[in-house]
Amino acid sequence: MIKILRFSEPLPEMILKGKKNSTFRINDEKNIKEGDELSLCYNNDEEFAKAKATEVNETTFSKLGEKEFLGHEKFSSDKEMYDLYSRYYQMKVEPETKVKIICFKLV
Repeated sequence: MIKILRFSEPLPEMILKGKKNSTFRINDEKNIKEGDELSLCYNNDEEFAKAKATEVNETTFSKLGEKEFLGHEKFSSDKEMYDLYSRYYQMKVEPETKVKIICFKLV
């Protein structure tokens, strides 16, 4: 079964240009695992690419390091990152919030 990942602008363009190949997710109700087929969609559910999950790990925001940011957009500060994810998930995101790192490859 194909699992859907939605992305806000400008992320779809970054993915299609090969500048982004990982995403951070909180509360992954889809239970994405390595090897899963993914449908990458705009927020309106229109698909812009297909991908395969190549690596999936879980940690907390405070433990995200250089390795986890490879292939991911950068943030100017931790505060910017927490504010963004707090808006995305409509919850307070803090250093000890669990996060799933999903690396993917376009197919």
